[in-house]
Amino acid sequence: MTGITPGEGGVGSRRRGRPPRTESADTRDRILSAAREEFSERGYEKTSVRGIAKAAGVDSALVHHYFGTKEQVFEASVEVAFAPAFKVRDVVLQGPLDDVGERMTRFIFGLWENPVSRKPLLAIVRSAVNTEAAAAVFRRLVSAQLMRRIAGEIDAPDAELRAELAAAQLVGVAMMRYVIKIEPIASVDVEQIIARVAPVVQGHLTGR
Repeated sequence: MTGITPGEGGVGSRRRGRPPRTESADTRDRILSAAREEFSERGYEKTSVRGIAKAAGVDSALVHHYFGTKEQVFEASVEVAFAPAFKVRDVVLQGPLDDVGERMTRFIFGLWENPVSRKPLLAIVRSAVNTEAAAAVFRRLVSAQLMRRIAGEIDAPDAELRAELAAAQLVGVAMMRYVIKIEPIASVDVEQIIARVAPVVQGHLTGR
């Protein structure tokens, strides 16, 4: 009678290098969480797949299995962290375009003011500023998933340019306030920022 060697078949066996399906989602989320922390603390250049794996408590082969290269891990972590900002198109659709500038500005600065969403945003922006590979990922996501969605709601021949200029205004002020921390922008009440920036964003989107 032929026996079954433990690990070769029967109950409890699994394919080497891959977690059971019930653990897959949790493992993937843990890797993404670790990746965001690593990119935030070390930046893109100094972060490695091995470091991400160690922080997540998994083998580096699993990181490659779920995501591929470091750039692909970064893109996945950026997409998850930046997901709330992709909802800005819904903000555009919540009311008339006459006051879309304030709605967009308030929404974006609301994300930056929230400590939970601010940390991954800082990691994304810092990595994109310092590394071309990270910047390319950031541009691709913002262009495809954010700016084109907003441009689709603007009835103008230069809608894409308008949307990008509005985004540049918001990103620029956010950089000054939360990343570079230049005074008095860094410490002034956010309502003052919104009051001054919103009309400029409105002008980019709907001005003549």
